[in-house]
Amino acid sequence: MPSISRKSAAPARRRSFDVEADIVVVGGGAGGLASALFSRWHGNSVVLLEKADELGGTTRKAAFWYWVPNNKHMREVGIEDRKEDCLRYMARLSRPEAYDPDHPTLGMSQWEYDSYAAIYDNASPATELLAKKGALEYRHCDFVPDYWAELPEDKAPKGRVLLPKGARESMSDGGEVAVRAMSDRARADGVDIRTGHRVQRTVLDDDGRVVGIEADTADGRTIAFRAAKAVIFASGGFTHDVTLRKNFLSVPVFGGCAARSNEGDFVHIGSAAGAELRNMNYAWMCPIVLEKALADDPALIGTFSPSGDSMIYVDRNGKRVTNEKLAYNESAQAFFAWDPARSEYPNLVLAAIWDRRSQEHSASDEYGRFIVPEGADDRHVIKGATLAELSRNIRARLEKHAGRIGGLALSGNFEKNLAATIERFNGFAREGRDLDFRRGERQVELLFNGPAAESPAAPNPTMYPIAGEGPYYAALLTGGNLDTKGGPVTSPDGQVLDHTGTPIAGLYGVGNCVASASARAYWAGGATLGPILAFAYLAANAANAESRH
Repeated sequence: MPSISRKSAAPARRRSFDVEADIVVVGGGAGGLASALFSRWHGNSVVLLEKADELGGTTRKAAFWYWVPNNKHMREVGIEDRKEDCLRYMARLSRPEAYDPDHPTLGMSQWEYDSYAAIYDNASPATELLAKKGALEYRHCDFVPDYWAELPEDKAPKGRVLLPKGARESMSDGGEVAVRAMSDRARADGVDIRTGHRVQRTVLDDDGRVVGIEADTADGRTIAFRAAKAVIFASGGFTHDVTLRKNFLSVPVFGGCAARSNEGDFVHIGSAAGAELRNMNYAWMCPIVLEKALADDPALIGTFSPSGDSMIYVDRNGKRVTNEKLAYNESAQAFFAWDPARSEYPNLVLAAIWDRRSQEHSASDEYGRFIVPEGADDRHVIKGATLAELSRNIRARLEKHAGRIGGLALSGNFEKNLAATIERFNGFAREGRDLDFRRGERQVELLFNGPAAESPAAPNPTMYPIAGEGPYYAALLTGGNLDTKGGPVTSPDGQVLDHTGTPIAGLYGVGNCVASASARAYWAGGATLGPILAFAYLAANAANAESRH
């Protein structure tokens, strides 16, 4: 990515522009590409600006499942997905403390309720238009469950997930396929795409309407783009702005796997234009490999699927503290448990432990897995011929990073407790029931179990006894961001709102750069991308209806 520093986000006023279009879109990921395509198909001239030197953003690193309630395939095969049921599911997970199934808005704010309804009503039309135009053809993943399929509110627990048609069978490269298909269609349909442009601020007319933006390039130029109808921001969250993370997220994270260009630009630009911020304390979360985050590895991918049946997570005392197979957003929460008596995060770093069986049969370079194949980059892997040697090596690795992880270190009882923990886990594995954390009892845990050796006699496919002899392996894990989900608040049509709830004329936002009504929830695989496509569709429709200025 070109090195283009952030400058003042204070809105500018100018009389002349270098480039003019009906719609200016900021951001070249799924939200930006979809907004540009929908806008172009309305007959508008469209310029799309991307800060990085290639399109795709975080989308490029994603599997690109997209969650589309009541999609066309569901309707064709007779899977009922009623609107009132779907909205109850979304509300129940987003704010369980406020959820009331008998309340007119289910106990949610009007903004939250209207956002859920907008997703239900528009994700499928958006998806079908993209497919019809050849920008994003898909296949239906009818076997993929929602992440909380067992909840009584989820009346359609399978069938809402779609995947780009050309993705591989493992579904791990869907983002690359989607970016390629959408950007090819955008270029063919006449969208003016420019990479290496960092948007710094909006441009206002004398009435205070947003009529364009100013962007800087790597060679030092500032280019003014006029938007005759509207500007649509889809520039991603603030994962890679350390100051914003520390000041707004409610948990301590060391980094995340969003695109490096996701530095919260629209938090600054939108705020300077008068936008109200909302949901800044939450993020789409995932376990990540600690050492990759500390090294600021741009290739970091969250551990979506923690493979290995003979594998456990243990804390500094050598004890299990969580169900290792939880869906990633929920799995990340274990790292942020707070000990009020000691005033510390005791689980901020956990050690994944596995044996030769999992190393030989569960290694993969997909989905951010920490058990990697022979010959892959395994610098994060700690090894030991015995549990005693593994414990010593884990201790030494933690000491290496002590200054950056609050001095977290193994306790003196780690090795002894680890042996006891493995013995207890092995008993659960033989019986097929995890009496401590109920591992493997939910559909999503089976979905994300990952590759493993065939074990026809194993009563629970997520668990297998850890071997009594080495070699053994470990990796240090912590909780991180896929991306943040807070920013300027928008109407369901994507209009950016000020603190009175009044739209800021000419300014729209889509995706992770704006506030999500999901609060802390992660409804299902693709519950980021499906709604993003719906809101891009709505924003493009609303922006198209704007009169030219």
